[in-house]
Amino acid sequence: MPRTARLDAPGVLHHVIIRGIERRKIFWDETDYDDILDRLAGLIPETQTICLAWVLMTNHAHFLLRAGPGGLSGFMRRLLTGYAVKFNRRHRRHGQLFQNRYKSILCQEDAYLKELVRYIHLNPLRAGMVEDVEQLKDFRYSGHAVILGKQKRPWQDSDYVLDQFGGSLRTARRRYLAFVRSGVEQGRREDLTGGGLIRSLGGWSEVKRQRRKKMGRLKGDERILGDSEFVKHILEQANEELERRYALASRGWDQGKVARQVASLYNLSPAEIYRKGRQQVRMEARSLFCYWCSRELGLSLSDIAQSLGMTPAGVGYAVRRGEKLALDRGYRLEDQLEEGILK
Repeated sequence: MPRTARLDAPGVLHHVIIRGIERRKIFWDETDYDDILDRLAGLIPETQTICLAWVLMTNHAHFLLRAGPGGLSGFMRRLLTGYAVKFNRRHRRHGQLFQNRYKSILCQEDAYLKELVRYIHLNPLRAGMVEDVEQLKDFRYSGHAVILGKQKRPWQDSDYVLDQFGGSLRTARRRYLAFVRSGVEQGRREDLTGGGLIRSLGGWSEVKRQRRKKMGRLKGDERILGDSEFVKHILEQANEELERRYALASRGWDQGKVARQVASLYNLSPAEIYRKGRQQVRMEARSLFCYWCSRELGLSLSDIAQSLGMTPAGVGYAVRRGEKLALDRGYRLEDQLEEGILK
């Protein structure tokens, strides 16, 4: 699937998920947990980010954030880069700590705020780190205890969450706790980790066409959690141009098809695209392959690197070489497509 651009909308709710590479631990001991909490305590007020819910597990973490004026990406870059550098130095390790990019799902607040707070804070129970909701209030690395007044984290906006439940502080906490308890049996909520219908249908124009066929309300883009009107509003606000990648994907243009097309241009077999070699023709073919996969299909450098047996940095260099080749020799993916595929 194409790698989509980050939606980084200030003032809007984001459900952020970070994971350790190959599902490895990103927190080894209390010092690690405390380090990222200290970073949150400094960065959240500094960037005017608002944190409504959070949980730190062993190999992943969830945050429910309202991005500050500078957007989400700068905040997350500072948080994760600083943490990873210190983690590696402290534990005498090298290499990537987190799995690719963090996942950010932009959320429709009025429909999903309470659901997401509950989903995030129930993570330790679902993972068996606590036995029941009663023990959950004593779990140190979660915003649940803060909302109940068992811990103090000045950087977490628990008042805003409690306002959603109404009444006095005591009443709101009681209602919040009852709401959390009612969600225990729901288990993992796939419906709270983003849409995907737009991606499978082939783009927003395709969704609008389907809506004219009376499909009704749609879940939307995998980066957005909300109804179809919310998805449409966010994409228009971001001035996105996603139709190209979705059109390519919906018509079967994937890494394999790009490899076959590049191979035909250079009179190679598709298998030769994936084999290392210093022959000029093969190096050029691999560079053009990297360029089209990255810039046209939107695949991540990591995904391309894995298929070619290269490093992401090496793919980055190849993409730049491929771009120059494409410009100098007029190798455009448009020329390889059937007329009318692209908008």
